[in-house]
Amino acid sequence: MFGYYFNLALRSFRRNKVLTALMVLAIALGIGACMTTLTVFKVLSGDPIPQKSDQLFYVQLDPASARGAVPGEEPAFQMTRYDSEALLREKRGDRQAMMTGGGVSITPERADTPPFVSMARYTSADFFPMFDVPFAYGGPWSAKDDAAEARVVVLSRKMAERLFGDANAVGRSVRLDQADFTVAGVINEWQPSPRFYDMALDRYGEADEVFLPFSTAVSLKMGRNGSMDCWGDSEGDSTGLNVPCTWIQYWVELGSKEKADAYLNYLNNYSDQQRAAGRFERPTNVRLRNVMALLEYNKVVPSDVVMQLWLGFGFLLVCLLNTVGLLLAKFLRRSSEIGVRRALGASRMEIFKQCLVEAGTIGLAGGILGLGFALLGLWGVRQQPSGYAELAHLDLSMLLTTFAIAVAASLFAGLLPAWRAMQVTPAIQLKSQ
Repeated sequence: MFGYYFNLALRSFRRNKVLTALMVLAIALGIGACMTTLTVFKVLSGDPIPQKSDQLFYVQLDPASARGAVPGEEPAFQMTRYDSEALLREKRGDRQAMMTGGGVSITPERADTPPFVSMARYTSADFFPMFDVPFAYGGPWSAKDDAAEARVVVLSRKMAERLFGDANAVGRSVRLDQADFTVAGVINEWQPSPRFYDMALDRYGEADEVFLPFSTAVSLKMGRNGSMDCWGDSEGDSTGLNVPCTWIQYWVELGSKEKADAYLNYLNNYSDQQRAAGRFERPTNVRLRNVMALLEYNKVVPSDVVMQLWLGFGFLLVCLLNTVGLLLAKFLRRSSEIGVRRALGASRMEIFKQCLVEAGTIGLAGGILGLGFALLGLWGVRQQPSGYAELAHLDLSMLLTTFAIAVAASLFAGLLPAWRAMQVTPAIQLKSQ
């Protein structure tokens, strides 16, 4: 019967072209606005590393001076170099990594490529297996390289091709800030969104293309990027081991809840020890957040995006209310036709089904047109200067969601008109003929 009702719906559309076009347009506009805002929200609120986001934890301690302390406030968002290296040495997690952002001057060996500056990531060896970084060639450096301040580097595939014209650059030499480094590995396309592992830099900017040992970068005094908070006597080199400045991100991988609880207890004990030694002046105040908790704390989804999402659904609701009125007008104008069908034996439920199929067909057409409006809306989003603008694309899941919402919304809008249509009394309609 569905095929028969679908055919009846198409015939009805041809008889009432203007009314049908208005309903399709109303649903399409609502779907376009809704899917544009929903896609942006999905891009910003998604899990950047779903396979292990509940196993990766961001560490926060509170090493600042007692001056200006407020009970219950958040600890420093980043770590001091002293604390980061102490935790890294003790290796209480399954894996652990300290890191910061940087910028390096690159002098290619190819004469046709002039020197340029690139974003870099100064980190420790566990960074790559911890964050499931995919390698096309070679692999990461080792913990021994960290300890030896080895001059090794990992490049992105794009950077390797830019420097050498060939993605497999393992073993080649590249000059960074007047020092020669050996390429240990080349990673495949990898750009988690947002860049959760360093919330202090642009969360949706370009991916890091150069990775080198933190110890080597500090030894060579390479330039760094990102925020830095200092207190007390911090004159001179602010990246020194004992300087009271927080500027390093520290991550730990813990494979179970029991390990996470034990690590949190370890952090509390470490803080107590540092306070007893006179380094920490504030009461013990630590945080251990997994990836999604960290994103929520940092409000990765801007409030204006949430507001736009609600406005998009609100606009869809207004469009559906208009569609309800148009469907009511359309179905009730066919009261005589419905009365004849009832007199010939059609049940009220069959009339209800026929009307719902017609409403769903309108929703399908509205979804197709609404998809075009959504693509246009996302194109408009990509023209904005926001850091996340380039990520606003409709993937397969959102494409299917577009049609699912369009059909579901039209069926919902058709419930009242279909119910009114099934109440038509055949005797009254036949008398009026």
